[in-house]
Amino acid sequence: MNAPFTPNRPPCTVLRHENRPVGTYIHRPQLAGTLAPRPYLHPVRTLGGITVTDLRTGGHPAAAQLGVSMAVPDVAGRNFGGGPSPVTTSTYGSQRHLGWLLRDPDGFVEELSWGAGGRQLLLERRTVAVRPLSAGCWALDFTTALTNVTGQDVSGAGGGFFWSAPRRPQPPRVFSAGGEGEAAVHGRAADWVALAAEDWTLVFAGATGETRSAPWYVRTGDQPGVGSVLAASDRPLTIAPADTVTRRIVTAIADGCLARDEAARIAGQLSDKGAAV
Repeated sequence: MNAPFTPNRPPCTVLRHENRPVGTYIHRPQLAGTLAPRPYLHPVRTLGGITVTDLRTGGHPAAAQLGVSMAVPDVAGRNFGGGPSPVTTSTYGSQRHLGWLLRDPDGFVEELSWGAGGRQLLLERRTVAVRPLSAGCWALDFTTALTNVTGQDVSGAGGGFFWSAPRRPQPPRVFSAGGEGEAAVHGRAADWVALAAEDWTLVFAGATGETRSAPWYVRTGDQPGVGSVLAASDRPLTIAPADTVTRRIVTAIADGCLARDEAARIAGQLSDKGAAV
């Protein structure tokens, strides 16, 4: 059942796995403009009830950390990531919920407008779904399709899908099939990346070829998280008029700290190709 709106709580949708609440999607957030308001998922939980997202809206020099969201600091010179602007203009954008194309307990299809300064730049169709996996594990399937509606080229750089993980006394472990540790994973393309704490593990997989070719953004310090970069800051992505760019990330959410072979086995279930250990 979707949670009702109350004056103290933004409108939200509760996602369920076998009738068990596992995630809350805030689709009309009540945020300051400098945070680049956008829908986000928080909290997201393991089947055992452990929260694996974090919400931080102040006190950090980078973008606002809003659970699971799309945060792009530069789209046509507008900041859709929040925080200090990395671009020449100080105009912040927002992602505004337009409506539902589908809305069920295990997922939804949503349309959003990316706009700034009274101008719409992108129209997004976002698909989020809960997928069952093995016992003690489920997956969040997140697809974004961004269409340029301006009638001229639109360039974007930095950011993309980002999962803000909770802070713990000990930094989480991060690894992929190709290496272990932040230095070995950050800024590199990989079929999958795992972030593991003592009592939870997240396994992120690019579910399409284009998504797998993008580098991963990884932090394990006091602001831990994992993102799939939409476009590197030194290689902006240009979207031609009426063209659409699509990315799909599927994330397994598991209780416990998984070993590399188990994370690789799960990653093989998440995309359109298998995963190597």
